[in-house]
Amino acid sequence: AGLAFIWRSRPDVIHTHFAVPAGALAFTLSLLTGVPYILTAHLGDVPGGVPEKTDYWFRWIKPFTRPIWKRAKQVVAVSEFTRQIALKRYPVDIRVIPNGADFTHLITEHIEVNKTPNIVFAGRFVTQKNTLAIVRVLSTLKDLSWVCTMLGDGPMFDEVKAEIEKHGMSERFVLRGWVTPSDVLKEFSKGDILFMPSLSEGLPIVGVDALVKGLAIVASKIGGFLDLVDPEKNGYLIELHDEAAFSSALRKLLSNREQLAQFRRASLEKAKDFDIEKIADQYEAIMQDVAKKD
Repeated sequence: AGLAFIWRSRPDVIHTHFAVPAGALAFTLSLLTGVPYILTAHLGDVPGGVPEKTDYWFRWIKPFTRPIWKRAKQVVAVSEFTRQIALKRYPVDIRVIPNGADFTHLITEHIEVNKTPNIVFAGRFVTQKNTLAIVRVLSTLKDLSWVCTMLGDGPMFDEVKAEIEKHGMSERFVLRGWVTPSDVLKEFSKGDILFMPSLSEGLPIVGVDALVKGLAIVASKIGGFLDLVDPEKNGYLIELHDEAAFSSALRKLLSNREQLAQFRRASLEKAKDFDIEKIADQYEAIMQDVAKKD
């Protein structure tokens, strides 16, 4: 079907997201038709990017992925972290273009911290997202006023729920389960802090959306969060597994409403770096350049 579409539509460029599995299709179609392709890498498709999920598979398939990267006329990474990880495995030219956000959802009204600050998590309930740590960290902050809204589902959902009950915090947590992307934005509009103690990330869309909705961010010092957070300006970046440091960072924000409001305003300013129109312009320039050269 893909080959028939290429022959029928005669595109100038193919744009594929993820080196595997989609990149293999782009490579094959390009080989058969001569149409060049651009590859966007998101971290999970890079060896070592999400080791707990993909290292086993890359032991077998990595040799077969090299031609996919090499044949691409341009490789793009969604974050500098993703770029650096990829460069260790594939010696090709890689540009960084982050994921973008729709600015029609940008908050324009005055930011006010909720009377009871709302800490938000959005993502799969899996080991990579470190969801149990969220509960453990917040259990050290029972003396402060806060609620936590967790958006998403996954294999660890029941385990997280049990951990919340174990710490006697059922009234402090709202577990929404899976919600649509538009509902995520609605929930972010009610939030104050995005809390993401993830073990690995590319450039999380929820992080970009959090900026657009003016949330302070407390996250692991990894991956795309390095591009989203200016430490002590719009959030805090914490070393992996340092739950005491996560607790300390959240305590600072929950104990100082004015600082939290300042961080939230700084996130709105930071969001301008991720305007989807600017991102689209960068991709358009690459595609035009590739089409001219080919």
